[in-house]
Amino acid sequence: MVSSMEFLRLANWLMNQVLVKSCYGIARKIKNHGFQWGDLSSKPLQQPSSFPNIIKCDLEDRGSQTLVCDFHKVLLRTHSFFPYFMLVAFEGGSIFRAFLLLCSCPILWILNYEMKLRVMIFISFCGLKVKDMENTSRAVLPKFYLENLNLEAYEVVASVGSRVIFTTMPRVMVEGFLKEYLNADAVIATELHTAGCYFTGLLSKSGLLVKHSALMDYFGDTKPDLGIGNTSLHDQLFISLCKEAYVVMNEGKVIPRNKYPKSLIFHDGRLAFLPTPLATLFMFMWLPIGFVMALYRIFLGVFLCFKFTMALGVWSGINLNFKDNNQQKSKSNEGVLYVCTHRTLLDPIFLSSCLGRPLTAVTYSLSKVAEFIAPIRTIRLTRDRKQDGETMKRLLSEGDLVVFPEGTTCREPYLLRFSSLFAELADEIVPVAMKAQVSMFYGTTASGLKVLDPIYFFMNPRPRYDIEILEKVPKELTCAGGRSSHEVANYIQKQLGYALGFECTNLTRRDKYMMLAGNEGVVQEKKGRIFS
Repeated sequence: MVSSMEFLRLANWLMNQVLVKSCYGIARKIKNHGFQWGDLSSKPLQQPSSFPNIIKCDLEDRGSQTLVCDFHKVLLRTHSFFPYFMLVAFEGGSIFRAFLLLCSCPILWILNYEMKLRVMIFISFCGLKVKDMENTSRAVLPKFYLENLNLEAYEVVASVGSRVIFTTMPRVMVEGFLKEYLNADAVIATELHTAGCYFTGLLSKSGLLVKHSALMDYFGDTKPDLGIGNTSLHDQLFISLCKEAYVVMNEGKVIPRNKYPKSLIFHDGRLAFLPTPLATLFMFMWLPIGFVMALYRIFLGVFLCFKFTMALGVWSGINLNFKDNNQQKSKSNEGVLYVCTHRTLLDPIFLSSCLGRPLTAVTYSLSKVAEFIAPIRTIRLTRDRKQDGETMKRLLSEGDLVVFPEGTTCREPYLLRFSSLFAELADEIVPVAMKAQVSMFYGTTASGLKVLDPIYFFMNPRPRYDIEILEKVPKELTCAGGRSSHEVANYIQKQLGYALGFECTNLTRRDKYMMLAGNEGVVQEKKGRIFS
């Protein structure tokens, strides 16, 4: 008779072979060969340009000049508006709005330039709260804009003293990014109609922006010093009104992260990919399978013992890399304090599974559902330093403890400032470097439902976790060795940053939530949103 464990292994093998590997293989082929197909190009007809290529533009001595340019297909490499409207529909609206926008693709392909934009604006914005759009514009869109900036065009824009950006895109989608990241002096864009605190999905009375007319209205008889456009008829007419003009001939190079106009440390939203039409179609095809896969992976962690969880989890498509460099055994009667970088709510669970023994994790705020299904012990802290210190000291006397001094998660390769409280509590401190990678959905959020974080993470076809346990902190570098708690915290932050290749910052949890959610990360249980 087949045992229950053998049945689980057989079911896991079938799940991995039939669903994960086959579907993921198909997805990779689609991405490599067809992600850009049907990109709903919004560029007008092209013609040979009489203006020189932008790579010939001299960047010297332009500090006193004024530049005008378009945003899409000039500053942004992509000429398709669809991915950015999809981000608004999915992140600012709902999954149903995003599905409706995807279903409109066959109609969009046969419409002209102006009607295409009007339809996408209506679907994405009709009934959308102004506040939700502001959050999306501030916390979601900048990441995708930065990843698609044209390096050559950006260098020209950065060389001038004054920048005026024109675009047919709605102002609410681009103004925040252009002013905060590119220091635009003015943004001339399409205006949307609102009714109270909601968008109607309609344009204002002025309609879609006509760039060359808007330029003449803005500058009057004065000609801008420099203009950048693409090879379309409209753009060539637009830049012909400038004293000096250049065109972007192709997509150009992607701007590297180290040349970003402003470091991208915080961003929000669930989508981890640029949602082109085909990429979005694949996402919706994967969702039913991904949801079942997420429930299955959560089941493994909640109901099975450690020795089976890791094996079955890896067989289900989870890519886990674990390295333990700490060879020193604890000489204290108290537990070991594991100090970890914080990537998702699953950090302590993966660490506990890799070590093969139960750990206790302290949290500042956790949804009650996540707390209930957690396979390890979780204890809430109060943010009262004295009380939290006593709680952690008691937990250490009972066994090993996991803490996250950053106080919140960070997606990008940066470490936030470490709280020094943990350094005052133990001499047996072991740093743990953690890195999580996803391809479809982010497993963290600042303004969404925290209870869905584990589900979104496990819905990725092949989520990855890299865990490296560093050597125990020498006693002479702890508080017991005469160091202050701040010195210990800073030392461990630098060690973890070096191990991960991350940059250390002085930013805090409060900074993150002020930027992404417009608050200080206060728990709001009545609204169903738990911030962490």
